[in-house]
Amino acid sequence: MHKSIHPINLDVVIIGAGPIGLTCAIEAKKSKLNYLVIEKGSLVDSLYHFPTNMTFFSTSKLLEIGNVPFVSHYDKPTRREALEYYRRVYDSWKLNISFYETVNGLEQKQGYYIIETDQRRISAKYIIIATGFYGQANLMNVPGESLSKVRHYYQEAHPYIGQNVLIVGAANSACDVALELYHKGSQVSMVIRGDSINDRVKYWIKPNIENRIKEGSIDAYFQSEIKEIKEDSVIIKTPDGLIEIENDYVLAMTGYTPDFTWLESLGIKRNPADVNQLDVDSNTLETNLSGVYVAGVVVAGKYTSKLFIENTRQHGQLIISHIREKEKIQLS
Repeated sequence: MHKSIHPINLDVVIIGAGPIGLTCAIEAKKSKLNYLVIEKGSLVDSLYHFPTNMTFFSTSKLLEIGNVPFVSHYDKPTRREALEYYRRVYDSWKLNISFYETVNGLEQKQGYYIIETDQRRISAKYIIIATGFYGQANLMNVPGESLSKVRHYYQEAHPYIGQNVLIVGAANSACDVALELYHKGSQVSMVIRGDSINDRVKYWIKPNIENRIKEGSIDAYFQSEIKEIKEDSVIIKTPDGLIEIENDYVLAMTGYTPDFTWLESLGIKRNPADVNQLDVDSNTLETNLSGVYVAGVVVAGKYTSKLFIENTRQHGQLIISHIREKEKIQLS
C-alpha cells in the first residue's frame, strides 16, 4: 500500500522495530520528539524468526525495556513469552511504528535527511539505525549452497522428521538444533571447524550435546568443513580426507552479520582501524554522518557475540540525550 509523504518537520526516524529500536522510540516519545519507527517486517521481527521452541540465555529481567515488567514462567523466558512481552511494550507506550516498509536510500539535504522507502519519501533531522544482524546469514560459499535443501534459519523440527540432516556449526544455535532434531527422530550429523563444541554454549546444553556425540547418537566431524553440497549427499573435508555422506537437508547455523552493503549504501563508513565494525563514536553512537546513529547489536559489527539486548538497552537513552543536547531540549 502506498503511504502519504510524512511532514518535513519530523525529528527522528528509527529504522528497525526490534527491542532496541523500541527503546529508542520510547526515549524519543519521553522527550516529546516527533518520531517514526520504520520496520521492514513485523514487530521484533528477528525474534519472531527465532526457533519456535527457543529459550533465551538472558533472564526476563535483563530483557525488560520501558519500565514494563517482564514476567515469565521460568527464569529463562521462551520465544513465545518474549513476543508477548514486546507486544505489551508496543501497546503500553502506543509507539508510532510503520510495519512492512523497507528503507532503500538516504539523502542529506539542507540540514535534514530524506529517507527513501519502498512506499514513500520521509523527511527527518535525525536517523537511528537499529537493524540488528539477524537479517543476513554468514554464507559458507561452497558449491551447492543455493540448493533448496540448504537452510540458514531454523524454526521447528517437524519438516525434518525421518531425514538425514547435517548441522553446520558448534555454537548455541547449532547445538540447540542438533539436540531438538535428534530427540524428534531425525538422523543428525554435525560438521565443526574446531576440535570441540564451542565453550560459549549454554551450560545446560554443552554436556548434553557432548554426551550424544560421545555415545554415537549424533555423528560429529571435527576439524572439518563442507566442500560441496549435492542433491542427495554432502562432501566433507575431514582430517582423514574427503568423505561423502547421505543427506536430505543442510542446516547452516553459521551465524549472522549486519548488512554492511546496505549500511554503506546509506553513506555509513566502516571503522578504518577495523573494517569489521562501523565508524561510530563510542560516546554518542553517532556515525560518520552527522545526525545518523546506530543502536543495539549492529554497533558491534561482525563481532556479534559481544552485544545483546541486555547490554544495549541504554543505547536509546544515550542517543536521545545527545539529540536533546544538540537541540537544546530540556526535559520537563
